Amino acid sequence: TLIACDERGITMTSSRFASFLQEAREHARDLAFVIGGAYGLAESVRDRAQTRLALAPWTLPHELARLVLAEQLYRAGTIIRGEPYHK
Repeated sequence: TLIACDERGITMTSSRFASFLQEAREHARDLAFVIGGAYGLAESVRDRAQTRLALAPWTLPHELARLVLAEQLYRAGTIIRGEPYHK
């Protein structure tokens, strides 16, 4: 399942993202997140993606987008396991 990180994608709260991941894992073996470079994603990649996900309401440098995605994946895992995630 291809998930394109794209500024025009849908936005989710951390809790909703955790639910999205849990549902996706139940229906697909593999999830692949794609983050574009300095010029964004090619339209062909956006079209191929099953989901377009906005990481923030503003454009992020791709290096920072990777960090934001990694943090949200970690946070989603803690939510799914029922662990506290706010400090």
